[in-house]
Amino acid sequence: MAELHVELVAADRKVWSGEASLVVARTSSGDIGVMPGHQPLLGVLESGPVTIRTSGESGGGTVVAAVHGGFISFADDQLSLLAEIAELTDEIDVERAERALEEAKSKADEGAERRADVRLRAVTAAR
Repeated sequence: MAELHVELVAADRKVWSGEASLVVARTSSGDIGVMPGHQPLLGVLESGPVTIRTSGESGGGTVVAAVHGGFISFADDQLSLLAEIAELTDEIDVERAERALEEAKSKADEGAERRADVRLRAVTAAR
């Protein structure tokens, strides 16, 4: 089975790296799915969950991350997701994200509300 190598990197750290059969991300042009052999691309990541269908020796699984802005680049079966902020779902404290969402709504802070909402959607997508 064909694979693509994926690097998910945030401004402060490497978040995830490995082999995958499919990656779905939100770009400024809409949602995009990238599979091995995809045409080269360069795009702007929008805030949203990124879903990675993993492959490899241990079998397939799914990795989901909350991503807030950045860039996506693909060529020669190498996919780079360069995010301003990225969190894997197992790093997200759901109760804290829910509190942050309520606080952002009460303060009418659209940016904070969007970040909290993306974190909660990522956790929901991983279930």
